[in-house]
Amino acid sequence: MSAARTGGPVHPSHAVLRPLGPDEIAITGGFWGERQVVNAQATIAHCQEWMERIGWIGNFDRAAAGTIGGSHAGIEFVDSEVYKLLEAMAWELGRSHDLELEARYNALVARIAAAQEVDGYLHTSFGRDGQPTRYSNLEFGHELYCFGHLFQAAVARLRTGYDDLLPQVARRLADHVYMVFGPTGRDAVCGHPEIEMGLVELFRITGERRYLEQAELFIARRGTGTLRGAAFGPFGQEYFQDDVPVRDAQTMRGHAVRALYLASGALDVADETADAELAAAVRLQWANAVARRTYLTGGVGSHHQDEAYGDDFELPPDRAYAETCAGIASVMLSWRLLLESGDAKYAELIERTLLNNVLASPREDGRAFYYTNTLHQRIPGAVPDEHELSHRAEASLRAPWFEVSCCPTNVARTLASVGLYFATATGDGVQLHQYGDYEISTTLDAGEVRLRVSSGYPFDGAVVVTVLQAPESEIALRLRVPGWAVDAALSEDAPLIDGAFEVRRGFATGDIVRLDLPVDARVTFPDQRIDAIRGDFAIERGPLVLALESVDLPEGWSVNDVEADPATLRSREGATELLVARRSPGEATWPYASDRPQIERETATARLVPYYAWANRGPSTMRIWIPGGS
Repeated sequence: MSAARTGGPVHPSHAVLRPLGPDEIAITGGFWGERQVVNAQATIAHCQEWMERIGWIGNFDRAAAGTIGGSHAGIEFVDSEVYKLLEAMAWELGRSHDLELEARYNALVARIAAAQEVDGYLHTSFGRDGQPTRYSNLEFGHELYCFGHLFQAAVARLRTGYDDLLPQVARRLADHVYMVFGPTGRDAVCGHPEIEMGLVELFRITGERRYLEQAELFIARRGTGTLRGAAFGPFGQEYFQDDVPVRDAQTMRGHAVRALYLASGALDVADETADAELAAAVRLQWANAVARRTYLTGGVGSHHQDEAYGDDFELPPDRAYAETCAGIASVMLSWRLLLESGDAKYAELIERTLLNNVLASPREDGRAFYYTNTLHQRIPGAVPDEHELSHRAEASLRAPWFEVSCCPTNVARTLASVGLYFATATGDGVQLHQYGDYEISTTLDAGEVRLRVSSGYPFDGAVVVTVLQAPESEIALRLRVPGWAVDAALSEDAPLIDGAFEVRRGFATGDIVRLDLPVDARVTFPDQRIDAIRGDFAIERGPLVLALESVDLPEGWSVNDVEADPATLRSREGATELLVARRSPGEATWPYASDRPQIERETATARLVPYYAWANRGPSTMRIWIPGGS
């Protein structure tokens, strides 16, 4: 059965901007096209192969057969990784019709559907003989969290034009959730927010208002202490986002992924219920976290033990957690805020986070990943075994799979749908938020419009928009200008309005609008309140954060020993270079002195590389923030 191909992962009912669906926008090549090819040809299959090999997918077969008790593979929430894989497959099938992928997708859905119980419940870790009872560990069982990922996978299937088996499974499961946790049911929430987003999106595409009502209940219950905070030691209720009601929180805190998923779900609910107070609370939390708790790369989370945000300005580069999943969650929240408001600052953070945090996770071949994303690697990493599981946060080089492998499948679903975050429409125009090579075909109030966007972005700042079809009356074309692009130029006169050039006129087939963004290297200094990097500087080039990697230093040098004068920054033949100095090694018995010591230095010219590309040339040390010298 076919379904309407409208919207992407998110399609608010009330928003300033309308998201484009998979039949309205498509990446055609270039930087992002290359990454989608690797994702389609390597990453998706890699994820499926690993989950088959270690039994995570087989859990559904054993659940269907009634033999799962005592033989469950993996931790409690590995079902969610299978659902994120399904979402990636669904978006990929929406991009390009691959018969082999379609067969794999359908076979996997059938195995999952076979494990669904008569009342709609579907989880492989609870409820059967030899297992804990259903909903007996809401703090860490992740049952509702897993359901949310299944709902999002079903939405991807619906939004790519198919109302078939997985959406049927999702509806039955959502009905079960309403029966158990609805207005007359259990007053409780899940320890890991996620289901709220899935329920709202399922409501948006099916029209079943009970799903929205359930999401609203979960948001209202959050922060009322229904979870056992003592279950996670000293971190308590804050870890679960259960310490204060959502509308009372001032900033992002606690477990970073939980915080961002919850805020995204809350904004979804606020949109559908016209709850201006709740929406304002989410905007405030975003703003405070961006201003005080976000790394230069867009990554968030400076605590390893609880995968959490730190205090304001607690952003040590060498202890950065900056989990890949938190970066993806940040993109999800910023996208919702962009649709709601049209404010370019949200698109700017999406760009920063995608290019510098999310893309740092996958290896060039798409078959190994970082779970966490440090900004300073002090010790050369060890090459992981390509056939062994790694502990989730301890891979010093990208690892093929983790005991908790939430990030690889999250990367897969994000890259499969990344083009859906690039542009939007309104009744009278089209808005370009991200740049690359893609085409748009959509309908405005005045009629059909088709555009081709071409660029060498993020390495080259020339963006060319070619009109392939346009209505006879005038429309508005908006092109975002990043905050760093102070000398941006457009090929025609147009006002710069709220961070974007707006060209409002009649267009004809063949018309070209060219945007030139200066992508020269520039020096960035930290807020002095970030103690860990006071006196340091970083280098950015266009939208890319650059890194100094030891493989680009003389043999025997480590990035831990170097400093530099930012005035020595040079660009030559497309490369960004810096004159770095190394303090000559010497004997020391005490690392402090009453006078500034006289130190001899060696110097060398080092090439800087995009941070997302580091650690693809073997073990190395690396840093983004460079001491300014003394």
